[in-house]
Amino acid sequence: MTITETLRDTRAAAERGDAKAQLKLGLMYWEGQGVEQDEAQAANWFRKAADQGDAEAQFNLGLSFEDGRGVEQDDAQAVDWYRKAADQGLADAQTTLGLMYVKGRGVAQDHAEAVAWLRKATDQGLATAQTCLGWMCAEGLGVAQDYAESFNWYCKAAEQGEAKAQFNLGAMYENGQGVAQDDAEAFNWYCKAAEQGEAKAQFNLGVMYENGQGVTQNYAEAFNWYRKAAEQEDAFAQYNLGVMYADGRGVVQDNAKAAAWYRKAADQGNADAQEALRQMERR
Repeated sequence: MTITETLRDTRAAAERGDAKAQLKLGLMYWEGQGVEQDEAQAANWFRKAADQGDAEAQFNLGLSFEDGRGVEQDDAQAVDWYRKAADQGLADAQTTLGLMYVKGRGVAQDHAEAVAWLRKATDQGLATAQTCLGWMCAEGLGVAQDYAESFNWYCKAAEQGEAKAQFNLGAMYENGQGVAQDDAEAFNWYCKAAEQGEAKAQFNLGVMYENGQGVTQNYAEAFNWYRKAAEQEDAFAQYNLGVMYADGRGVVQDNAKAAAWYRKAADQGNADAQEALRQMERR
């Protein structure tokens, strides 16, 4: 079936009142699939399905209100729709509702309530919820601070391929929080996260390669990972990339490129980069 035929059949079913078709049509407008992208139309069809009790449509309508896509931005409305979906057991909605309680958006900030919703989602094995709960345990928000429990949740999410959890697991191994300190394991988990594009993990890999921490020292690899993070606007990586260019480590020495990267970092408020630029100007 062609996309045109799919659109035709989906629209016909949606106009007959089929909630799943209304949700599907909303998603087609949301993504611009077979039709010109139209977030207002997406929200319109999400609402039709949501009013019929479709949990996924309720969740997507909540996203529309939270981000102001196709509707006027309204955190309170977002929370209402997330709650409807969460009450039906949709794990993504439970997690997002929990985060609204963490941030105090559309609802009074309540870390204990956030933890309660996150636990409902972790009971379903949702990796993003496991990551969030791991962070709450590490920070002692809504629960007693417990690094071992945090480590446990990050492990569950990391094993499902969740990049942020893999990064956080790497940090716990590096710092010896909730687990015995182990640079080699830290390096291993940073690699997994970095390969998925996690900028902080890419930066940390650069540091480990530069210092020979948990891996054989390799300036060229350090430069490579700093560049990946720097291109994602990580200011620390931009500064370190400038240093690599200035010192000719892992790359041919180039003061002009060093200054360019220092400037990018300095523009983000990095004090070391600002000082490095001042030093270059004095020469």
